[in-house]
Amino acid sequence: MKTFTNLYTEITDTKNLFLAWKVFRRGKTKKKDVLRFEWELEQNIFALHRDLKNKSYRHGTYKGFYITDPKRRHIHKATVRDRVLHHAIYNKLYPLFDPLFIATSFSCRVNKGTHKGVLWLEKATRKVSKNYTKPCFVLKCDIRRFFDSVDHSVLIGILNRVIDDVEVVSLLEEIIGSFSAGTSNLFERKGIPIGNLTSQLFANIYMNEFDQFMKHTVKAKHYARYTDDFVVVADNEQYLIDLLKPVSDFLGEHLKLSLHPNKVSVHKLHNGADYLGYVVLPHYKRLRTKTRRRVYKGLMRKVRESKSNSETAEQSLNSYLGALSHASEYKVSEDLKNLYWFLMTN
Repeated sequence: MKTFTNLYTEITDTKNLFLAWKVFRRGKTKKKDVLRFEWELEQNIFALHRDLKNKSYRHGTYKGFYITDPKRRHIHKATVRDRVLHHAIYNKLYPLFDPLFIATSFSCRVNKGTHKGVLWLEKATRKVSKNYTKPCFVLKCDIRRFFDSVDHSVLIGILNRVIDDVEVVSLLEEIIGSFSAGTSNLFERKGIPIGNLTSQLFANIYMNEFDQFMKHTVKAKHYARYTDDFVVVADNEQYLIDLLKPVSDFLGEHLKLSLHPNKVSVHKLHNGADYLGYVVLPHYKRLRTKTRRRVYKGLMRKVRESKSNSETAEQSLNSYLGALSHASEYKVSEDLKNLYWFLMTN
């Protein structure tokens, strides 16, 4: 396996830290904690650099809060100082790890994302079904409480195999160890915070072990993953059902993860394959019903919030229309435009 060396100096270099700050502050220039950090920016960056150079850096605490997107998630927000470091680490590690990931890993990667994932599923189902003339089935699975279940010792073991730099691994251990979920105990530390940029990379590094198993051991021809949500497409329903045991065994034995018992399904393509907010069917795709409802509610809320600013309100409309353009939702798009003009004129 390829290993990376001599990374610590690159990560902790002041140029990289200032670049990380520049990227981090985008869209956050009015936040009080960001303004406080920026007030003495050079002193803060050089102090962070000094602590990293002297190996005296310690990750700070987190501030917890909940968001709904649409399901309720517990976000943990690190201090500005720590988040700048997260960006500095990401700047250097992402370009090295990304080429190791499979092409059908779609989460938190450049030129990937939900729309690319759904497009892949459309192409895969068309290929397996011989242009919708043969049987086609889709296995869809979810990991149970993924971010809370990532095992620290397993993650650090994976990083140790790939990063041949003791200082970098030690720094990553400090960041990983700064958080533990409620599933942790005295003997097993678990969990990575959804709010950390590094958690996006850690999630892909962790689940890349599973991706490689699916591609090279199971040899699933049509497999894709988005964070903890994965699908397999095949022309044989029993083949997909039989996959569940080796999949479950690997996740449990190697990654200490488990499938969500209520989010495992095998569907005929003609009944619709629900993935990443869309339902893929022969020849077309639709928005998931819950997603469609959320679009209407979201537009109503955003227009009310920004009614005094027509430009901002229109931007909200266009963002929703953009999402709808990826599906066969002409009627919904027209209804949304009518709703927008009604709300803006009443």
